[in-house]
Amino acid sequence: MPDQPRLIAGAMSGTSADGVDVAIVQITGSGTEMSARLIRHHARPYPAELKARLFALRGAGAVTLAELARLARDISLEYAHAVNVALQAAHLTPGDVTAVAAHGQTLYHDPPDTIQWLDPALLAARTGCAVVSDFRRADCAAGGQGAPLVPFADYVLFRHATRNRVLLNIGGIANLTFIPAGASMEQLIAFDIGPGNCISDSICRDRGPFGMSWDIDGAGASRGQVIQAVVKRALTDPYFLKPPPKSTDGPAMIELFHRAAADTPAEINDLLATAAFITATSIAQAILARSLPAAGAPLEVIATGGGIHNKAIMGWLRSELGARADLQAPDSLPFPPQAKEALAFALLAAATLDNLPSNIPSCTGATRQVIQGSITPRP
Repeated sequence: MPDQPRLIAGAMSGTSADGVDVAIVQITGSGTEMSARLIRHHARPYPAELKARLFALRGAGAVTLAELARLARDISLEYAHAVNVALQAAHLTPGDVTAVAAHGQTLYHDPPDTIQWLDPALLAARTGCAVVSDFRRADCAAGGQGAPLVPFADYVLFRHATRNRVLLNIGGIANLTFIPAGASMEQLIAFDIGPGNCISDSICRDRGPFGMSWDIDGAGASRGQVIQAVVKRALTDPYFLKPPPKSTDGPAMIELFHRAAADTPAEINDLLATAAFITATSIAQAILARSLPAAGAPLEVIATGGGIHNKAIMGWLRSELGARADLQAPDSLPFPPQAKEALAFALLAAATLDNLPSNIPSCTGATRQVIQGSITPRP
């Protein structure tokens, strides 16, 4: 029964393709009355060879059928290893877990077309657990963007009677959920803002020293000079001017940056600084000016995702928000910020298992609420 506590292992890998985060979560209740307690978090980086294959595929936009099949297997085995290590560390067996909630690896997203790649049967076989996967498609089939997926979980975890909150995630793509004080779920606004780390990561892969795949702590961006002409060209792209619901993907944002920076020779640190400034400015504009209704002042902004470790992004974001928004420290969360997305998928899977819808049409643009996710039984 949903009223009895149950354990669900949320597992997700973001558009940055850094690896798999697993959050083993104890969930009590159902629907919007669920509560969640993190039991264990484990992060497993992808092997360098797998990351290279994923970025090559996403950059080229084409793949052989044989490689597509191999990727499904290799991604699923990485998910299984991460889940099994987390279970062992928490002294749990597969029988203790109701299900694994697995997002899969985003290979392509241009609604209504979307690919989150995973072999749920292989994951179930290697973990001994039921698997809930493929969360986007039902919303896309109902006319939605299939993203953002996490506003349901944001509402469950962070709604407040008197505080206006923005849940900001800075992964490969930056997205937000706006929860007005005392809001019903139908009043939520959520959308993909634009680039998070994807442009910076791409610059590091293309221009950085061998083995450099991201700007650690924003060190390069902090040493560089922002190229304001590139910023101006990038932020006038129609995507930023489009009202929500909307969603995007890493390759689209990387291409946007390349167009804006065409014929602009620059050192790598200047490019990193410019990418970080575009991320911070687009986030601040989305929170303060573009798409959110009057929310009172100050807003609480709760930030998670790998981008919170980029000191250049966070410094510029804090400066851009100023006194109009209270950017919360990462340790204000009741769980490690890097566990939030995986924890959110555990809540989504609980709704799926309870036969309850978890998409929010005001956020995705779907014509109706739908039950998200497909269930692969325990082997």
